[in-house]
Amino acid sequence: MAQARNVLGGDLEICGLDPVTGFYRSGCCDTGPDDLGQHTVCAQMTDAFLAFSKSRGNDLSTPAPQFGFPGLRAGDRWCLCAARWLEAHEAGMAPLVYLAATHEAALEVIPFAALREHAVDMGG
Repeated sequence: MAQARNVLGGDLEICGLDPVTGFYRSGCCDTGPDDLGQHTVCAQMTDAFLAFSKSRGNDLSTPAPQFGFPGLRAGDRWCLCAARWLEAHEAGMAPLVYLAATHEAALEVIPFAALREHAVDMGG
């Protein structure tokens, strides 16, 4: 199987291992046919974004032990759905992004300029 690529054209890097993120819980924002939400954007959580996501019906801060989900806190890195990140961007609530750990499939939903504007690893 070919190595997944990031939005910069390089190999997809690990997004987060504590807590373990990714649709496949591999630590990477890899995607595939089963990932209908396209969890491809590696983002650093903020209190503002977590509140925004909760207000949109996706509570990422409350633990759900039955699913092995510890709940997220500001500073955690997590693979977000591309459409949710774009929604947050349009509302002025987008969290910072790690481009080297963001899957190239995110570009099907989000313009690269928007990701770069919030990039931690490219000088924004």
